[in-house]
Amino acid sequence: MPGGPPEAWEALAPILRAIAAKADDGEPCVEYMGPGGAGHFVKMVHNGIEYGDMQLIAEVYDLLSRGLGLTAGELHGVFREWNQGVLKSYLIEITAAVLAKVDPDTGKPLVDVILDEAQQKGTGKWTSQNALDIGAPIPTINAAVESRIISALKAERVIASRLLHGPSPHYGGDRQKLIDAARDALYASKITSYAQGIGLLRFASAEYAYALKPGDIAKIWRAGCIIRASLLGDIMGAYRRNPDLVNLLLDDAFREAIHERQAAWRYVVQAAIGMGVPALAMSASLAYFDAYRSERLPASLTQAQRDYFGAHTYRRVDQPGTFHTEW
Repeated sequence: MPGGPPEAWEALAPILRAIAAKADDGEPCVEYMGPGGAGHFVKMVHNGIEYGDMQLIAEVYDLLSRGLGLTAGELHGVFREWNQGVLKSYLIEITAAVLAKVDPDTGKPLVDVILDEAQQKGTGKWTSQNALDIGAPIPTINAAVESRIISALKAERVIASRLLHGPSPHYGGDRQKLIDAARDALYASKITSYAQGIGLLRFASAEYAYALKPGDIAKIWRAGCIIRASLLGDIMGAYRRNPDLVNLLLDDAFREAIHERQAAWRYVVQAAIGMGVPALAMSASLAYFDAYRSERLPASLTQAQRDYFGAHTYRRVDQPGTFHTEW
């Protein structure tokens, strides 16, 4: 994901193309991103999307583990099967491998003896910080960052688990129905998360004059990086159809994919809430979808409150100008 002076790219391009990972079609996964720090910014957003992907997968794992009581071995089979379909990706592949690994010291699944504190090196946090700075909504990535922070409160969580009570994490319905719904909910959430990440790139491109091309970015993410997935080929197709696409959710193919899975998506989020299993990122993905598709949001009340306590004024839907009310 190189950026900087175009002449530097032209000088280095043959070398970078020769050493870059190759996608299935043989294309090298490297392309000029733009001037200045464009390449670094794209890499940062890549990592933010990675945070979102990992958290969504972890939430599905948690739901099926606690809600259905599936063992690590059973979950290995679930994720291995999912990696043969639309969810095919590096992260799904390694999730299946992780769930199959047995700890040689205890004979238990290794995932069950690893401390549940997820560390971070900062790129996800930077993505969230920059998105707030330029006004780009990325709630799924934000939720993933917050989930890692909550995981670090291990000692507090141990105490809270004994004092704060919720519903029993037990699912009484059809097991296969929840597994299939979780697959669809994960895919819908991933689409929404990618839409947010690419939206951030669009905002940043305008803010910093990077002239980023989402189709090219999706192309170079197809191999050699953590978020490589079959989904990226579909994203390339969306931007080939419409280079000016403002949001991935507005592409015909992705809109249909979401609509086909929307009932399952809502079912899984409701199931998680009902069982008391946290699903911060998946809930955030669904809430973003619902907010983005809303012609009218309750921000009108927020503006009225701001005007009431601070005379911050508001605009009206029926006439131009700025207004203040003597409440």
